[in-house]
Amino acid sequence: MSHERLVHGRSRFPALDGPDAQGHTGRHACGRFRRSDQRSDLRGRDPRPVRRRGSRGRIDVPFRAVGCDLRAARRTGTLNDMDFEHPPVDPVPVCEQWFADAWERSGLPNPNAMMLATVSPDGLPSARTVLLKGFDSRGAVFYTNSESRKGDELNATGRAAVLFHWDPMERQIRIEGKVARVSDEESDAYFASRRRESRIGAWASLQSRPCASREELDQACREQEQRFEGQDVPRPPHWFGYRVALEHIEFWEGGDARLHDRVVYDRDDDGTWTVRRLWP
Repeated sequence: MSHERLVHGRSRFPALDGPDAQGHTGRHACGRFRRSDQRSDLRGRDPRPVRRRGSRGRIDVPFRAVGCDLRAARRTGTLNDMDFEHPPVDPVPVCEQWFADAWERSGLPNPNAMMLATVSPDGLPSARTVLLKGFDSRGAVFYTNSESRKGDELNATGRAAVLFHWDPMERQIRIEGKVARVSDEESDAYFASRRRESRIGAWASLQSRPCASREELDQACREQEQRFEGQDVPRPPHWFGYRVALEHIEFWEGGDARLHDRVVYDRDDDGTWTVRRLWP
């Protein structure tokens, strides 16, 4: 369909179907930020941060001096290539371009990671990271176990907010809107594209419920593997996709002296957009 820009399995971006991007963010110095991720770096050179080995394995330590004062650490914005003074009337192509830029230039392993915020019926908020698996003018799609906490809250309130933050590029997109279940055909197609081990895990996991031990989880996976031995693994009825409608979209780009650029779009009842610039 012509309105679909980015869907499960195949897209014009490598974002949702390609291998993980490789790369690293810029280098820091104690008390200040020394830029090494300007435009030429984001497209070519691979600046590598200092690495330390901790008790849980190899991790990146972005600051060269352990224990330095981080309060003054702030990079200055240089990646402003959206015209915030004259923003386009339609935010969807801007979202698509920023997604493509994130895959090509951010150096992040999962540029399609987004923070999903939900709220319980009694007003208790919660947030977690999920992966964007589809995007077009209808909204942002992700897949999950509907019996998890996020599923319970989405089913109860029907609303959510998502946040994409690409720190190396000093950009973020925030989307708010109503949430609806995607079609069974869409969910089936995406589920079938997953690794068999992931499909087994979707049956085994009682997501967000207490688990006594790793062995209990491994045993549940073994049981499901035996259950589906020699046959295809179908999609569990409680596992499907949600689409967050594009009702409110904010673009943020970092600026010097924390004088950031912000533009917000609100969808009107007739489907058009009202665009406003916001104070930092």
